Amino acid sequence: MSQPSADQGFRPPQQARSRESLQKVLAAAEHVLAVQGIEEFTVGAVAEQAGMSVGAIYRRFSGKNQLLYAVKDQLLGQLETGVAEALRAAGPGLGEIVGAFAQSLADTFARQDRIFPELLDNQRAEGRDRGLQALATIQDAFVDAVRRCLPEIRRPDQGQAVRMTARTVIGSCVHRAASGRFWPDGLTWSEWAAETTGMALAYLTSPGESGPRV
Repeated sequence: MSQPSADQGFRPPQQARSRESLQKVLAAAEHVLAVQGIEEFTVGAVAEQAGMSVGAIYRRFSGKNQLLYAVKDQLLGQLETGVAEALRAAGPGLGEIVGAFAQSLADTFARQDRIFPELLDNQRAEGRDRGLQALATIQDAFVDAVRRCLPEIRRPDQGQAVRMTARTVIGSCVHRAASGRFWPDGLTWSEWAAETTGMALAYLTSPGESGPRV
């Protein structure tokens, strides 16, 4: 997990025991978000779930918003790590790389299918900044991974096409997580990843147009 700044109210742990205590708090916070939702998310509810005193949590966090930020920061860190690992393990072909990228996003959001929507609906400015940082990180990882497959990409502007693909896949994933409860598409996350991979490959391997349409 990255180190939030002091004005976000988070006091990073220095000792192993403190880090274990922090993970206990964050696991409890994730559970409250997943089961009760953002409306019922309070420091008291998290303390009860963690089996800790409210005071113990306030010694680390200045309040509910800082605790929410820490949960989001951890989940986004897991997303960044998961994407990087999936891309490193992917085969050399364009289809394998795009598929690994989409599936790694799907896997992360599927594991947190209730928590991510709650956090996306409750973004403060600092949360948006951390989210944008994560999006830039995973986009850069995708762009770097695809560089070895440039001969397979037939778009006239390969660099722009690759970035467009990354942003479209990421945007589709985030939108699906945020709206899925109200606008279901009938797909599992793995099915979404397969369909999205197919569309991305069709775009990247089509010739496109080298000039404006007349």
